[in-house]
Amino acid sequence: MRAWLNGLSRKDQRTIGRDLAKVQFGWPIGMPVCRPLKGGLWEVRSSLSRRSEARVLFGFHEGVLIALHAFMKKTQRTPPKDLALARRRLKEACS
Repeated sequence: MRAWLNGLSRKDQRTIGRDLAKVQFGWPIGMPVCRPLKGGLWEVRSSLSRRSEARVLFGFHEGVLIALHAFMKKTQRTPPKDLALARRRLKEACS
């Protein structure tokens, strides 16, 4: 996830960082910044430059927010492979 984030512009990195901080320090927080998904996952929703959308999928383990996966949103539905990867990482983090 760090490599993905480093590939973005500084402006986009700051936007995602601010949105993550809003969730981390303002929990619980809802739309439009944060939305629940199934299976213990949540998404941070960031609107970036050039009208693009980024999503950071996260979960909690022992009360700690764990960022699991991030990607650029290209369709209305979250791609199943991205959800599966985040669920697998959450399961690994909790075991």
